[in-house]
Amino acid sequence: MRIRVINPNTTESMTALIAASARAVAGPGTVVEAVTPAMGPASIESHYDEALAVPGILQAIASAPEADGFVLACFGDPGLDAARELAVGPVVGIAEAAMHAATLVGRGFSVVTTLSRTRGRAHDLAGRYVGAGACRGVHACDIPVLDLERDPGVLDRVVEVARAALDRDDSDVIVLGCAGMADLCARASAELGVPVIDGVAAATVLVQSLVALGVRTSKRGEYAPPPAKPYTGPLTGFGITSG
Repeated sequence: MRIRVINPNTTESMTALIAASARAVAGPGTVVEAVTPAMGPASIESHYDEALAVPGILQAIASAPEADGFVLACFGDPGLDAARELAVGPVVGIAEAAMHAATLVGRGFSVVTTLSRTRGRAHDLAGRYVGAGACRGVHACDIPVLDLERDPGVLDRVVEVARAALDRDDSDVIVLGCAGMADLCARASAELGVPVIDGVAAATVLVQSLVALGVRTSKRGEYAPPPAKPYTGPLTGFGITSG
């Protein structure tokens, strides 16, 4: 089984961190290929960043027809629906996987994310993915994505925000709201005494399970291949030649 894990930003060091998290949970016989898109933003911290990350994500999917499944390793799950139209195998976003996993081990969860401006997106995704009341709150540690690997105080800050969130929200589980936090998961859980979910690991295991079950993305209706049509300008290479 081959799973392609896509880091939707173009920072190679974050791709390496994501790869380590995914490979740590991959089963025997599962090959994890972590890739950095050829185009896109250095980090994803706005709707603008998310929109401009999508072409690189789709290119990374189209260039791997041999992959059995895909993980989108950004907590905004950018381009997830478009990726499912394009891919044959299952595509899972890390916010989607982490939130679903959290509901299996607690009555309610809190998200700890990076910047305050991304909190609305996390709330939107929770409304789509899980039942009402499952996501008790979204809290920002206000550390930029690219500083997560440079700031020696990251773990302490994430734990501080998470501990306050558990009390304020009366939640049982913490969901880490950025792929760049993947390496904090075990240490944060040990500090907090509750399950802490890393979406990269959760999505990798979920894709692996779907492939093992022989389940692929349905091509009936919304996730059917996009209609054939030309694209122009810088998007010329993204035109669909057949359904």
